[in-house]
Amino acid sequence: MENIHQVSAGGVAHRAEDGQIQVVVIKTSTEGRWQLPKGMIDPGETAQIAALREVREEAGITCEIIEPLDVIEYWFVGAFDGPKKRYHKKVHFYLMKYLDGDVNDHDHEVVEARWVGIDQAKKMLAFATEKKLIAKAKGRLGAAE
Repeated sequence: MENIHQVSAGGVAHRAEDGQIQVVVIKTSTEGRWQLPKGMIDPGETAQIAALREVREEAGITCEIIEPLDVIEYWFVGAFDGPKKRYHKKVHFYLMKYLDGDVNDHDHEVVEARWVGIDQAKKMLAFATEKKLIAKAKGRLGAAE
């Protein structure tokens, strides 16, 4: 089976609302699961630029990067364009601060984007690695339990 290596970037975008920290989660149209916005790094892009672009496209918001959060690596098997292939994916995630925009302005790849409390996000997310990112972001932001 052929191995494909992919590099993506995404973000944990946050804001303070009524004294609580909220983060953006998206529901994908293909899998129908809650996750953080992320996507492939295009040729000529840095991971930071791709992360900001993907959050803008998938969540409809503009952010600024505060700091790198983590790099997640995983393997999966898929048959997107013919025979099954093994994919090795590396995703650079950044902690981001919300600047402006509306989560209803997301692109067609997303069914819904929404702001949720940081603890609720941890419960909603489909992937354990992304739940750990939320915990790390919470720690960096100094959010109370």
